[in-house]
Amino acid sequence: MNVSTTLAVSAEGLVKRFGDFSAVDGIDLEVRRGEVFGVLGPNGAGKTTTLSMLATLLPIDGGRASIFGVDVASSPHQIRQLVGVTGQYASVDENLTATENLYLFGRLLGLPKARARATADDLLGRFGLEEAATRQIKNFSGGMRRRLDLAASLIAQPPLIFLDEPTTGLDPRTRGQMWDTIRELVANGSTILLTTQYLDEADQLADRIAVIDRGRKVAEGTPEQLKSSVGDSTLHVRMTDREQTSLAAAVVERVVGEAPVLTPEAGGLNIALPDADRAADVLIALRQASVSIATATVRQPTLDEVFLALTGHHSDTDHQDEEVA
Repeated sequence: MNVSTTLAVSAEGLVKRFGDFSAVDGIDLEVRRGEVFGVLGPNGAGKTTTLSMLATLLPIDGGRASIFGVDVASSPHQIRQLVGVTGQYASVDENLTATENLYLFGRLLGLPKARARATADDLLGRFGLEEAATRQIKNFSGGMRRRLDLAASLIAQPPLIFLDEPTTGLDPRTRGQMWDTIRELVANGSTILLTTQYLDEADQLADRIAVIDRGRKVAEGTPEQLKSSVGDSTLHVRMTDREQTSLAAAVVERVVGEAPVLTPEAGGLNIALPDADRAADVLIALRQASVSIATATVRQPTLDEVFLALTGHHSDTDHQDEEVA
């Protein structure tokens, strides 16, 4: 099977409709071999639906897509040999042990008995689950289940791995362990397409990020490129009196030539700066305008601020959940 093309995923104008609702509305993606490509967006943005079409789990209603040069719509069986999929919920049997689950998956994929056993043992070791090998899955923690599900997706050693919100619901320590596992997979030659609603996860893992909202791609670039799009630095100012927010915003726009972004905190402004030195100009102008400041901090912009600037709302804004699990 030829997987020599430099693009692991190529998608043009992907569309998926459910009745009158367009869950995915003309999304383009290009994922290069050997990278982690992040698809970032809130619940209901169309992330899982996009992944499901690329993985042949949902038919494509419009546009086209290929995996390593193989057309998704016309060659679904070949696509399934190229892709491993890990979803938001573990696809393992609760009443089987970890070893039994992986052995069963191996046999279903056509591995001989001896190779299926050896593969199961190897994956349990790679994911730190040796001591839990003989325990039933119903006794696993959430993090252990997620690692086992990821291990199951690697039994066929696919060159491309789809990770659909792999750390949803995990505690910070377990999330960090999953991040280390994902980095190890890439170091060993895997290509990963990662969907997430966690901005820090995309920032930590992804080489490039596509930001999608309401079924459309609104931006794409490296984390640094996306953050630089809202300024090299950000000044966050919180007023003592929230009634002065409008006055402060007008002062800021006059000084830097661009309106600041209101934050969810009462009386807060995020101000994109071309360089950190301009923070002093803003603060002096606010004092001269008799605006009372409670706190002021200068820092690098976050992906949350990028998302807010691009979409007009924060990444955790609740949407009607139109995702397909």
